[in-house]
Amino acid sequence: MNPTLKKIWNMAFGILAAAIVVLAVLLAGVRVIGITPYVVLSGSMEPSYPVGSMIYVKAAQPEDVAVGQPITFYLDEGLIATHRVVEIDESGQCFLTKGDANDVVDAPVPYGNLIGKPLFCIPGLGKLSAWIAHPPGIYVAESFALIVLLMMFLPEVLDMADAADKKKDGTE
Repeated sequence: MNPTLKKIWNMAFGILAAAIVVLAVLLAGVRVIGITPYVVLSGSMEPSYPVGSMIYVKAAQPEDVAVGQPITFYLDEGLIATHRVVEIDESGQCFLTKGDANDVVDAPVPYGNLIGKPLFCIPGLGKLSAWIAHPPGIYVAESFALIVLLMMFLPEVLDMADAADKKKDGTE
């Protein structure tokens, strides 16, 4: 394979492989440092957190929460929500929250239901995460990653095949 073409090929597939690694870290690897990603499923916090976004939540204690901050918490039904704190009832040990796009305040959120505070949001990544988590998306993603990995080694395989052909023909 032409050395210039080989460099371009290796660079292109190196960038693709790096993108796959970054995506894997954003989707799952952040858990290693205590950050949990969640997919935004409703528009209650738009425009802060658009539907289909991925929010990254760090665990927090109730005393670390202030009025005006968004928090992620368990609802009574076991669902997870992220809404903004509008009032803190220290005597009742609960938060009063409201979605940015909602008109009414939610039911009180007990301190024990607090998961944490969102650190940042990546719009659209939640849609990709949800698609990759279930077939056929998981099969497509795994196949794509495998193809990129194999394509990274293609120039070396072609060089070895070319060298073997030359040796066989006696032209080397």
